[in-house]
Amino acid sequence: MSQTLLQVSNLSAGTEDKPILHNISLEVGAGETHVLMGPNGAGKSTLGHVIMGDPQYIVSEGKIVFDGQDVTELAADKRSLAGIFLSYQAPVEVPGVPLYTFLRTITQMRPELKTTARKFRQRVNEIADELDMDESFLTRELNVGFSGGEKKKIEMLQLLLLKPKLAILDETDSGLDVDALKIVSKGIEAYRRDCDGALLMITHNTRILDKLSVDRTHVMVHGNLVEEGPADLITEIDTHGFGRFEQALENSEKSQEA
Repeated sequence: MSQTLLQVSNLSAGTEDKPILHNISLEVGAGETHVLMGPNGAGKSTLGHVIMGDPQYIVSEGKIVFDGQDVTELAADKRSLAGIFLSYQAPVEVPGVPLYTFLRTITQMRPELKTTARKFRQRVNEIADELDMDESFLTRELNVGFSGGEKKKIEMLQLLLLKPKLAILDETDSGLDVDALKIVSKGIEAYRRDCDGALLMITHNTRILDKLSVDRTHVMVHGNLVEEGPADLITEIDTHGFGRFEQALENSEKSQEA
């Protein structure tokens, strides 16, 4: 059994005026691949952002322990330095900041990744080649004017460059055409092969999971983690959808009210 890398215990969280997550508990072992699934609006993305430390969400109960450290109160940048990576459904544009400068800056903040300028450029070019990314992208402003697929390629570039201990990929396949999906899948495969990190894949679509060896599957409905099981759960969801899980939560809530 893998050593526990991420432990979320009895976590409830939301915005100032709206509770979203209710008593969530899950564990991810070092090097494991976990999938978090659920219908739209289930709270999957919120959980990813709360684990990352997004300040727009408030933890009202529970805690998050990462690599043996309680990070519940840590800022997002500290969690990033500790080895957590989050890809966004809609990466933000940063005018005036060239991609290469951004990449160089964030790696210089990580002592284990510091290297000479020559070796850094060589590594970035190697990853860009692996992802079929034109190196001219490196001189463009971060995400400015990029298509959805191009933004996802850049996130895969960051993932392979930073080598995080845990990568949370939030709807990485959302809105991608077939070619872009292949590139993203290639990046994920390279991360699992070369970086030995853990993955938490947040998705409601099973296409991107085809080539992944999944250790555990978690199902979320209306901010509640309603079931956890092996990779077989993905096949069930792909065939039958989330109806069984939504009904089980509804029955549970009615039972509690009775």
